[in-house]
Amino acid sequence: MDARTQGQPPESRSVAELADEARLLVAERYPQAVGALLGGSAAQGRATAGSDLDVAVLLPDGEAGGREVVRRDGRLAELFVHTVSDVSAAFERDRAQRRGTILFLYAQGLPLLDPGGHVSHVCERAREVLAAGPPPLAPEEWERGRYLLTCFLDDLADASPAARYEQLALADAVLREAAHLLTAHLGTWNGIGRWLPRRLLGADPVLGEALLAGHRAVAEQADSVRLLEAGAEVLGLCGGPLREGYVQHWGPSA
Repeated sequence: MDARTQGQPPESRSVAELADEARLLVAERYPQAVGALLGGSAAQGRATAGSDLDVAVLLPDGEAGGREVVRRDGRLAELFVHTVSDVSAAFERDRAQRRGTILFLYAQGLPLLDPGGHVSHVCERAREVLAAGPPPLAPEEWERGRYLLTCFLDDLADASPAARYEQLALADAVLREAAHLLTAHLGTWNGIGRWLPRRLLGADPVLGEALLAGHRAVAEQADSVRLLEAGAEVLGLCGGPLREGYVQHWGPSA
């Protein structure tokens, strides 16, 4: 029984080999594709043996797009499928979420298939949207972010090191909300998962490092002081703490 049968990841491959894998996958599942691109760590030469393949696929208009996760030859692949016309709408959704998942996929990916130049055009558009940055937060979004971060910091300051589950959950909440506010303050892109620290350090290497180091100190030493200080610094950049006086209006009843 080989490693793939046992559920272990396939061996590490070169960028060219991974591109060939992705190209075959697209040909098998989407023979009607008018364009395809390999993104993520596989396209940047940073893939490990366990890395999946992030593949963007362009279909002719009239086809059904979607998101699909498959396994081929022991390796997971995530396919982001759009038509030539609806990929622009996907970019707008990405921009509104301030994370740019599909935008970065196209802006930094490696073309696999582009007979009509569709991928080239979409990649150029993705780079333009990324360069323009995410939309600014609305005033009510700023207030809600300040209020949430203030609450999380207050609760973290009150959390006993003995209450480790609570302390760790609050440290996660502080890091996420601080990253949201700091990237919005700087007009840069946010991220989730592994992309949160990458985007945070890219936005502000000093304060981003302070937040991440503070989060690590909570996790490893049950010491919240550094994270509390870094979170307070983010609040200072965004108008300061917000407690009494905060108002959130509910929408009309359905």
